[in-house]
Amino acid sequence: MIRLATVILATLSITQCFAGELENIQIVRSMAEAINARNLEALDKLVSPDVVRHSAATPGVMVSNLAEFKTFLETDFKTVPDSVQTIDLIFANDEYVAMKATYAGTQEGPMGPFPACGKKLTLPFIGILRIENGKVAEIWVEWDNLSALKQLGHMQPPAVQ
Repeated sequence: MIRLATVILATLSITQCFAGELENIQIVRSMAEAINARNLEALDKLVSPDVVRHSAATPGVMVSNLAEFKTFLETDFKTVPDSVQTIDLIFANDEYVAMKATYAGTQEGPMGPFPACGKKLTLPFIGILRIENGKVAEIWVEWDNLSALKQLGHMQPPAVQ
């Protein structure tokens, strides 16, 4: 009888853990949908007020709260107004959600020191998001800047000798 109770409790615990991970995945999917729809108000329910974003791909950009995150996104929308993020692969482990995704759009505004070029880019990226109390509390995101600059014509690959 004790073994049966242990098995039942373990099964319930695993089921609860799995359900929590599925909820976390849905939070990240909903965040991507809100960003794609340019619905920044929806982020209030999905992202923590003190969210922190980390990215070596944007070393001068600091995001340490929701207002700064929205400002970052608004700047991105001006640079690539038709941008869309597509989640290609997503999985969770406890409070962490990892994804491999694709960012695609047309550069219509300046990107740092690079002027608008009107060219399209398709850029794979990876992200790891930490969920706390049902909201995204921390984001790590990385992509290949060199690939983006080549696609946009801002940087030519060196000649092969």
